[in-house]
Amino acid sequence: MLLAIDQGTTSSRAILFRDDLTLEAIRQKEFTQYFPHPGWVEHDPEEIWQSVLDVCREVIDAAKASAKTIAAIGITNQRETVLIWDCKTGEPIHRAIVWQDRRTADQCMRLREQGVEAVVTQKTGLLLDPYFSGTKIGAMLDAVQGARERAMRGELAFGTVDSFLIWRLTGGRVHATDATNASRTLLCNIHTGQWDDELLDIFDVPRALLPEIKDSAAFYGETDPVLFGHAIPICGVAGDQQAATIGQACFKPGMLKATYGTGCFALMNTGSEVIHSRNRLVSTIAYQLDGKRTYALEGSIFIAGAAIQWLRDGLHFLSEASVAGAMAAKSDREQRVYLVPAFVGLGAPYWDPDARGALFGLTRNTGPNEITRAALEAVCFQTNDLIAAMHADWPEAPRDDTVLRVDGGMANSDWTMQRLADLVQAQVDRPAITETTALGAAWLAGRQVGLCPDIDAFAASWKSEKSFAPLQPKAERDKDIEGWKDAVSRTLSTHNS
Repeated sequence: MLLAIDQGTTSSRAILFRDDLTLEAIRQKEFTQYFPHPGWVEHDPEEIWQSVLDVCREVIDAAKASAKTIAAIGITNQRETVLIWDCKTGEPIHRAIVWQDRRTADQCMRLREQGVEAVVTQKTGLLLDPYFSGTKIGAMLDAVQGARERAMRGELAFGTVDSFLIWRLTGGRVHATDATNASRTLLCNIHTGQWDDELLDIFDVPRALLPEIKDSAAFYGETDPVLFGHAIPICGVAGDQQAATIGQACFKPGMLKATYGTGCFALMNTGSEVIHSRNRLVSTIAYQLDGKRTYALEGSIFIAGAAIQWLRDGLHFLSEASVAGAMAAKSDREQRVYLVPAFVGLGAPYWDPDARGALFGLTRNTGPNEITRAALEAVCFQTNDLIAAMHADWPEAPRDDTVLRVDGGMANSDWTMQRLADLVQAQVDRPAITETTALGAAWLAGRQVGLCPDIDAFAASWKSEKSFAPLQPKAERDKDIEGWKDAVSRTLSTHNS
């Protein structure tokens, strides 16, 4: 069996896969979200660690298995979240600063004004935004008295969540990360796959803090036998969106996946070529195997499932999220209502942090069904924006029989997936195994220990549970898109208009 640790933004999960990569058991545990100031988001590293430990032990017990029967562990994690801990004790110096945190927005602005964004983007594929790790590291070092001096002396270690878990799981023997997580820090040159001295200087990060960068499938050490009763090798690591790309078997250039959770993240495999975006997408490492990097274009939508949570918990339109599709199906299609869910600004391709949410097209007949439809459609419109930007950035991308592979909670809604197919004018495929993020991590670990098939065989084994083909006439679809673009243009902040 293979154990996948899926450490997410709001919960930690452990999933046991059989040797044929079918699901054996799953356990999940939520943990606390801290919001000490507006725009700040933090996690307690000890609570993350305990939640991971708990679900791993619970899933092993649930499967009536033992550590001796687990061939390897794969780890996938929330990306960009920053942790720093003491090298001797493993004790964190501060709460984790989460990827959603915006406290370094002013620093990013100052760096842009200094004219360094071009070199940062050229080397990392990323934008100067608080979303990424680089500025968070400096913020944490400066927030804790004496931390920067201790970092210079090599007494502290930095990591994204994967590194922290590897450190704890191995009893402090291994300080490492994989190429996909490294590529999200603003400190890694994605062309060389190594930490970059010029970037370290720009962000004022001591090199002594940094973990070793390894392949996504590699030997990362063994767990301390005390934890599970027997040592288990850790052999696969990837950031959550890259792991989902692997789990969806998007191994060929031009292949697309979109994951719908709290937000939405769409990735297009670009092969061995780094495509530098002209439309404010980011270039990233999709995975690194046998020292060879495969790249992707990525677009991030900040609000996807969170819009449905807002309808349920804020407006009380829904009794539960699963009824949203049925409500949308009953809506008055003659009403063209648009929700631009810029509750925390707009992500790619707009990157407007000052935009705020708005509803357009309301009439006296507009009710919960119409607004629910608008919320679901907003996710589809935004996905179309990302795919259009990807094709504009890479016009040479293979486009024959374009298929979008989808996963995440919203992908379970047939109504939403049909609307997505209509708006992106492409086939949408929902996989038979929906735990694609964990599956990707498990496959990486299994590949490393020789248990799982190679890329070609794994890709051939991928199966669709249901496909959705475009049904809406193109002229009608184009009119819907035109209305969406008008709504977005009215929502953008004055600064970006």
